Amino acid sequence: QVQLVESGGGLVQAGGSLRLSCAASGRTFSSSPMGWFRQAPGKEREFVAAISRGGGSTDYADSLKGRFTISKDNTKNTMYLQMNNLKPEDTAVYYCAARKSLGVISRYTGSYDYWGQGTQVTVSS
Repeated sequence: QVQLVESGGGLVQAGGSLRLSCAASGRTFSSSPMGWFRQAPGKEREFVAAISRGGGSTDYADSLKGRFTISKDNTKNTMYLQMNNLKPEDTAVYYCAARKSLGVISRYTGSYDYWGQGTQVTVSS
């Protein structure tokens, strides 16, 4: 099993940047694909980005390519989401997720077994 804790959320003005971190513990961290999802009030949880177990492969929601960058440092047991040029529509609770075992990266919530509690990102206009 793994435990995930997100941090780095907060209030930022439109056009600003923010970096989220996901601290992970557990033996499956280095071997499991991971991803970021977000959920705004009244909306379904949506895919943001995913990364392979070794960090060599990534996937992004089409609308976020070029603004968001996912990365992973297995030596620190931490995954990151660098968010640039933030827009009010990016306001949401951002969740870190991980698969429990070997698998391909995925943009579907059902593919993930472990979830953090989320961190709030608010972008003001």
